Amino acid sequence: MDIRHLEYFAEVAETLSFTKASQNLHVTQPSISKAIKNLEGELGVPLFYRSSKQLELTDAGKAVLINAKKVLEAFKNLTLELTDIMELKSGEIRIGIPPIVGAAFFSKLISHFKEEFPFIKITLTEVGTKKIKQGVDDGTLDIGLICTLPARTGNFELIPALKDPVMLIVHKDNELASRKEVHFSDLANEPFVLYRKDFTLYDLIIEECSKNNFQPNIVCESSQKDFLLGMVEGKLGVALLPSKICHDINNKNLAVIPFYGSDVNLDLGMIWKKDKYLSFAVREFISFSGEFLMDVAPH
Repeated sequence: MDIRHLEYFAEVAETLSFTKASQNLHVTQPSISKAIKNLEGELGVPLFYRSSKQLELTDAGKAVLINAKKVLEAFKNLTLELTDIMELKSGEIRIGIPPIVGAAFFSKLISHFKEEFPFIKITLTEVGTKKIKQGVDDGTLDIGLICTLPARTGNFELIPALKDPVMLIVHKDNELASRKEVHFSDLANEPFVLYRKDFTLYDLIIEECSKNNFQPNIVCESSQKDFLLGMVEGKLGVALLPSKICHDINNKNLAVIPFYGSDVNLDLGMIWKKDKYLSFAVREFISFSGEFLMDVAPH
């Protein structure tokens, strides 16, 4: 059944005139007559009484008209919705962001995108980088904003953003607090408060400790930055956090110290599934993000 046939039928049924329907639709009268004859043949019932005085709907025609209006309205809504999607007036993007530095770094990107495309729905899921990669791979996330980029992209496309070195946070009474720089080996006897094991940063710190011939004494693990800082303020251990977070710390009881001779960085970037269909909204977000990340990346 051709949607145009329903449109022609509905117009004739409303005007009860092939001539008026032809004028309103800017379609030749023979074309409309042929379309309705085809429709009647397809449905197996006459839709009009064709008397010499006036055109009238049959009972079947009345029933078809009611449903034709519903179909035409649904089709109109569909085309409008598709137009909105094509023009990026609507759509949805599911994004995974890391608690480590997600809000601090990516909130500006998302805010700028929402200003440009206010009707696109963005759903944010805050989980560690490992789970973000899993979500992008299995399709529950469209895009992942990740810390620590994979050496090989594998199933992912990737836009790198920047390297963010970790810094040491200690209580002001700690003997390291007066140092201008510290080496990882200086932490051999310090208790650590770290992000949980499902965070990539955890693996990087353990690996760096191993390179410096010690295993860290981990007294606490958490996914919450504020909790880790509270533990340091309570003199329960030292923390290692990305510089973007450290620069925003405003606590007179805490000292922030850079490392020297360390390769522990958060490599910030964005991934999406390779060879997967991407919606118009997702593709625009990727394009928008590429320009944004290029602007903030170090040159």
